[in-house]
Amino acid sequence: MRTLADAAAERFAAAEHDLSPQGLADAVVGWAAEQFGSGLGVACSMADTVLPHLVSEHRPGVDVLFLDTGYHFPETLQTRDRAADLLDITVVDVRPELSVAEQDAEVGARLHDRDPGACCERRKVAPLRAALAGYDVWATGVRREEGPTRADTPLVTYDESFALVKINPLATWGADEVRAYAERELLPTNPLLSQGYPSIGCAPCTRAVTAGEDPRAGRWAGSTKTECGLHAGGPTRMPTPGVRGTR
Repeated sequence: MRTLADAAAERFAAAEHDLSPQGLADAVVGWAAEQFGSGLGVACSMADTVLPHLVSEHRPGVDVLFLDTGYHFPETLQTRDRAADLLDITVVDVRPELSVAEQDAEVGARLHDRDPGACCERRKVAPLRAALAGYDVWATGVRREEGPTRADTPLVTYDESFALVKINPLATWGADEVRAYAERELLPTNPLLSQGYPSIGCAPCTRAVTAGEDPRAGRWAGSTKTECGLHAGGPTRMPTPGVRGTR
């Protein structure tokens, strides 16, 4: 799998000079769909539904994994539900082993304030690791322009943390291209995007940003944390066993 990913990464890196961002995304997704078939899964935070739609054009009914952390904005859950109704995808709600109330009883309330890394590990990273065990490749919507921690995002890579191939078809896209695609295809979009939230995570750890701020400045504001652990080298803590995913 690693050799396959490395060869594809080299191939598509060279193609960046010849293809448009959408052409490149279609080529990457087409390769993954042909190579892995039903082993392809999509991770989506439901800020927009561009990636699920794009992948479904190549793999109708594709599984779209949504990390249902228990802390989402209502608008995010509404976007998930609209996507499930309108797109040719299968939304898979991936949930932690413990509900928010159960976690509070075990470790105390508002873990996200006291140790956001531990909270993300319990409610995002560990559940996704368990869910991805059934796939060979996962697609993410990470884009290079989102911030310095994502500036070198490859189109294809081998994900050491999850031990499978990872594709980032939208890596070369700008926000304007994402917006234009969503408008052209009449896709469900999270209303918070137009309310000052260019990057949307869990409600307790996300704020609106002001003009000129980094798009991800509203995530974990006031702390040194910049990533939840899904796209920054994997977890720093042992995963919580026994997570459950529901369709």
